[in-house]
Amino acid sequence: MNIAIVGATGNVGRKTLEVIEKKNFKFDNLYLVASPKSAGKKISFKNKDYLVENLETYDFSKANITFFAAGGKISEKYAEKAAEHTTVIDNSSFFRMDPDVPLIVPQVNGSEVKKIKKNIIANPNCSTAQLVLVLKPLHDLFKIKRVVVSTYQSVSGGGKGPMDELIDQTKEYLDGKKIVPKNFTKQIAFNIIPHIDIFADDGYTKEELKMTNETKKILDEKIEVTATCVRIPVLVSHSEAVNIEFEKPYTLEMIRDVLNNAEGCEVLDKTEDGGYSTPLEATGKDETYISRIRIDKTKENALNIWIVSDNLLRGAALNSVEIAETIINSN
Repeated sequence: MNIAIVGATGNVGRKTLEVIEKKNFKFDNLYLVASPKSAGKKISFKNKDYLVENLETYDFSKANITFFAAGGKISEKYAEKAAEHTTVIDNSSFFRMDPDVPLIVPQVNGSEVKKIKKNIIANPNCSTAQLVLVLKPLHDLFKIKRVVVSTYQSVSGGGKGPMDELIDQTKEYLDGKKIVPKNFTKQIAFNIIPHIDIFADDGYTKEELKMTNETKKILDEKIEVTATCVRIPVLVSHSEAVNIEFEKPYTLEMIRDVLNNAEGCEVLDKTEDGGYSTPLEATGKDETYISRIRIDKTKENALNIWIVSDNLLRGAALNSVEIAETIINSN
């Protein structure tokens, strides 16, 4: 088994390497690929130095599975070309709504790997991935009718540049200097921005529409989903306040039990100070945490929960590697 990572020098590429090492993912040869600007650099991995290869001249036939972690424009240009020679697992949004490309979270719809048509599998939006992981076991038991979700997304969702800018803006703010945003529409330090990605004609942002459309594609087209996506001054891990309306009645004991037993999920829900998860606790962890589990008293069969997960892991690298494991195990 030979594997390759396109975008190996970026946030998600490096995190993919970390997950491969942590999981002891078996491979024979590893190829690290990036832009001409990064080509020639060395990356140390498992006591070996790897030379980063130039994407423009790289031979995609060298790997059985290739992780694309370099953004939508790179996937648009290279993924289908690569898929003629290798199975592509794409982290960008470019192929997610393509009807011929499965959109997969292995714990939710892993069997979809058997329906590959273009030799490409899409990884969902980071906020979608952690959401459907929690919704799936609940939907199986209680049949979800509607989901209302508000996200509180860390700046790492936008890449390394926004992470660096948050740190720089924080220093500038504390030093009393004027802040001129570069990667954000407004100051992000000590502030929140209810705007991620571009606006659509209906007033929703592209990020909000991604969550709606991807959740329906992965889980159930009949579920109604509406989202509000907010960028917050946190480096890593996304949080979500979620209201769920079921067709069937439930008890809180049943909810906690099914979520505690769901793969990839962990309930951390105590009605006391600190008895819940925050981005700090979730960062670097594979688990998706569920807290603040409450009955919605304004609507029949409705529930409120709080979800937190490391967006660079569950929403990107971890999910991608688990897709690769699912492909291998299905053969």
